Amino acid sequence: MMIYATARTAFKALRRNPMRAMLTTLGIVIGVGAVIAMMEIGAGSSSALKKTIASMGANVLIIRPGTASSGGVSFGAGSTTTLTPADSQAILRECPAINNAVPMVRARAQVVYGNRNWVPNAIYGATPAYLEVQDWTILAEGEPFGDRDVLNGNRVCLLGQTIVRELFEGLSPVGREIRIKNISFKVVGVLSQKGANMMGFDQDDVILAPWTTIKYRVSGTTLATANQSSDTAGSSAVNTLSNIYPASQLSLYPERSAVQQADNPMPVRFANIDQIMAAAISSEEIPVAIAQISGVLRERHRIRTGESDDFNIRNMSELTKTLSTTTALMTNLLLAVAMISLLVGGVGIMNIMLVSVTERTREIGLRMAVGARGRDILRQFLVEAVVLCLTGGAMGIVLGHGGSLLVRALLDWPVETSPAAIATAVLVSAGVGIIFGFYPAWKASRLDPIEALRYE
Repeated sequence: MMIYATARTAFKALRRNPMRAMLTTLGIVIGVGAVIAMMEIGAGSSSALKKTIASMGANVLIIRPGTASSGGVSFGAGSTTTLTPADSQAILRECPAINNAVPMVRARAQVVYGNRNWVPNAIYGATPAYLEVQDWTILAEGEPFGDRDVLNGNRVCLLGQTIVRELFEGLSPVGREIRIKNISFKVVGVLSQKGANMMGFDQDDVILAPWTTIKYRVSGTTLATANQSSDTAGSSAVNTLSNIYPASQLSLYPERSAVQQADNPMPVRFANIDQIMAAAISSEEIPVAIAQISGVLRERHRIRTGESDDFNIRNMSELTKTLSTTTALMTNLLLAVAMISLLVGGVGIMNIMLVSVTERTREIGLRMAVGARGRDILRQFLVEAVVLCLTGGAMGIVLGHGGSLLVRALLDWPVETSPAAIATAVLVSAGVGIIFGFYPAWKASRLDPIEALRYE
């Protein structure tokens, strides 16, 4: 009942001067409105920035085989054959911090269309999930291959913009066939343009196909054991000029000629892959994702405690650092602007409350003379300050949200509504009222009743 009576008295006092109360809250309205608008615009910009950097691979982990050695001689990174497509499925299934995982094989060979040829930077064999991991789901033309194409090893592919420009001279490549190591591939789609990445690698100079097709039809081996850019084995087999004494033994069944073997290679189907590309849920979850992947692979590869891993996990730490630094900078900037705006509004509240204490000195003395204690006066003026700030905060939230929507409509800037920012604005408004209203309330509670009654 005491709190209710104090609040009612505070509202009556504020209704005496509605214009002054409205002008007093104007500073809080502008401050909170600016904070809400900047927080929503900043949240939208931060989300757009995260998507941009994520498309560059900030949350992507590359799992590659370890290093093999024999007799003290190391064969280099990726020379072991330990990773399999089942490992990729296990990572996706057993690692909660992983959003997607893609088995990959790589090749490098000459691509031929008609009388033109080109050697792309890379030929990737993957699954359709590769487009989601690389944020490449929107194609410039055509459609992506599906899981059935991967299962059947179909000869279909997606081309990057650079290859389309070099081979097709303005023609649409969709539906046409290209040749990679004398293997015909049907072009089903064209990747959208990405340009160069941070390391200068042309991301458009690639071919994407089902990994089973690249593995079993094009390369047949991993990059660790063969040079995919050369075809010396096939050319030397076809060239019979150095074969001075051809074999004359007869066999029961006809054997394949050197030309047939070069045109239709039959590689041994080892189920190993060159690498696994895994996408973490967010860049903040990368350390957790690395720990989970390490645990899963060590268990699957039966690596004992104390033994070294037979795989390597690489992350884009530089991009992650850039993302964290940029996000922190934007957050600190918005916080500084918010503090300045609310500080100005709080000073206005304190100024008006001090004027109110001076004007109502006789009223305070009269209340103390009839039995009111100092804490009752303190509570009344604190309630008045908090009510002013909360009213201004509510109006500021409406003004700020409307301002951010207007900015999105007029300037087409990304805007993201933040319930946390709205709740914070309410709490901050109440806090400003308590902090800046305490001194005037304390000053009113310390007045001497006799001196207050004698005040003119």
